[in-house]
Amino acid sequence: MTPWIVTYLWLIPTAPLAASLIILRIGNSRRTGAATLAILGQISALALAVAAFLPTLQTPGYRAFHNLSWFTFGEQTVRIGWLLDPLTAAMLLMITLVSLCIFVFSIGYMANDRNFTRFFAYLSFFTAAMLGVVIANSLLLLFVCWELVGLASYLLIGFWIHKPSAAAAAKKAFITTRIGDIGFLLGIVWLYSGSGTLLFYDNGRGCLENAGLLAIGASSTLIALLVFCGAVGKSGQFPLHVWLPDAMEGPTPVSALIHAATMVAAGVFLIARVYPLFSLGAIGGVTPSLTVVVWIGVITALMASLIAVAQFDLKRVLAYSTVSQLGLMMVSLGVGGVAAGIMHLLAHGFFKALLFLGAGSVIHETHDEQDIRKMGGLRGSMRLTFLTYAVGMMALSGVPLFFSGAWTKEEILHTTARWPQSQAPHSLMMLGVVLTALYMTRQMLYVFFGNPRAASGNAHESPSIMKLPLIVLAACTIAFSVVLTPAWPWLHGYLSGNAAHLNFALLIQPMLFVSLALVVAGVALGVLIYRKVGDTDPLQRHQPGLFRFLEDKMWLDELYARTVIASSRTAARFSDWMDRYLWDGFVRAFGGLGQLLGILTKGFDERGINAGVDEGVVGARGLGRFMSAAHSGRIQTYLGAVAVGMLTLLLVYAWLA
Repeated sequence: MTPWIVTYLWLIPTAPLAASLIILRIGNSRRTGAATLAILGQISALALAVAAFLPTLQTPGYRAFHNLSWFTFGEQTVRIGWLLDPLTAAMLLMITLVSLCIFVFSIGYMANDRNFTRFFAYLSFFTAAMLGVVIANSLLLLFVCWELVGLASYLLIGFWIHKPSAAAAAKKAFITTRIGDIGFLLGIVWLYSGSGTLLFYDNGRGCLENAGLLAIGASSTLIALLVFCGAVGKSGQFPLHVWLPDAMEGPTPVSALIHAATMVAAGVFLIARVYPLFSLGAIGGVTPSLTVVVWIGVITALMASLIAVAQFDLKRVLAYSTVSQLGLMMVSLGVGGVAAGIMHLLAHGFFKALLFLGAGSVIHETHDEQDIRKMGGLRGSMRLTFLTYAVGMMALSGVPLFFSGAWTKEEILHTTARWPQSQAPHSLMMLGVVLTALYMTRQMLYVFFGNPRAASGNAHESPSIMKLPLIVLAACTIAFSVVLTPAWPWLHGYLSGNAAHLNFALLIQPMLFVSLALVVAGVALGVLIYRKVGDTDPLQRHQPGLFRFLEDKMWLDELYARTVIASSRTAARFSDWMDRYLWDGFVRAFGGLGQLLGILTKGFDERGINAGVDEGVVGARGLGRFMSAAHSGRIQTYLGAVAVGMLTLLLVYAWLA
């Protein structure tokens, strides 16, 4: 018997969506009511997510869905539905819990903003759209919610629209992700034309089931790559990653929501959801589409880690770390470690939200300062923020045993080591672990250690409403590691459909010591380089050329400006010239010809046709007058006329005879 929650799974995104619509109706004056509604919407979604999670514990590999007809055109019926499986349930729990923490934090962070209520309406809308992506059992429904996620990100990144940089960042994010979504849409159309359905699962007839996959056949590689274009845009993968660091122009809770629970998680989730499409026809777990996923992930992870080393903006360092971690997740998916990639996505949601909210606490108390060179010594004045931020830093860096990020990274390294195609991704990801520990140690030393600098002299701990989410997220980051360890890999078994067994002997593995060595190397290198920080970065002082290259984001924005954007502007100018002088000239020429024909036809009409008609009317009128006069009403006249006529006919007949 199907649990009731499967049929009513749509209520999970509906709760925050309803809160969003109501908040937009109540206006700016009811700030407390807006925050209360938003948080109640999240609590409702979280409670329903827990209800959805419980049935998935019944049997390994649990899957249930509910499909229905949406609309009909001709003889075709478009069907949509919602799906409940371990992937859906785990994502629902993470998104709703992390979002709830961010909502609570936002009450304190946005307390003095004049658009407080609108902010919570947009946050609720953002969460609702992401939850819709997660529950969808139809690629069409997923795409609709996918685009709503893009709209919500545009509204929130550009929330402070009075700042030109925020407006530009919102447009950049929206347009860049649309580029990827064009490929995604083409993939959807191609998939539908091949399989005849966009339902993932439909009692053996879905596009991810055997019948649908066999119908796609050899087209699967190209369809998968087109779908991957959408994931590249949403999850900030090279070469469409350029929007993600600029998205820091939005309020810090928005950054936390984008980088932890929504938006960027959508791309990784999409690849995991349609993984049967990517793995169709795999030989040794390798397909052309998965190979592309691996190398795009490798490039993204290493590139972002290197750029993060040379950033001074507190939030941009975290933004590039997100890009790097998303690349790591893509590598895991590409080499076949779907469970490992999703495990890291879930763990990343907790500790990245913790890091961004910790950064928001620092920014809030340093009067909106984001330059880490102007901070320092905050571990004494912001002790709780420091401790919780340290938890997030160690989880992101991969410090073993007590921090969730360590176990998920170790699992990914195990997976990449077994990839038969090449060992290069494994080696490069180990380098990425070292770089992550390095740039996070650098950030910690700049912000929390040393002597107080310009912005941190009067800093003190944030209000309690902002501290509570930090404590909860730090606790989740540590507690989450319990279900990730090799000694009890419960989450891995849950996601992969296998039973997990408790075995403490598996806790000690060679890769654990390798991971520890990599993290220690990164932290030690960071302490060695940045133990005495000042206005000039040590790397900047010793390698100014390399540092400038990394600080300027490898000049990729400039490269795009001089190639893609420049060619687009040239094409726009050419189109404008064609419109103004060629097509407009043709239109004017045809217009002039039409006017000339009008003048000629007007003269012919007035002097020829109209004159002839007028003369005919005059003649008819004269004939009418003559005929009228002839009808006198006298019988003698009529008889005389008849006689004359008959006489005339006789004479004619006699003459002709």
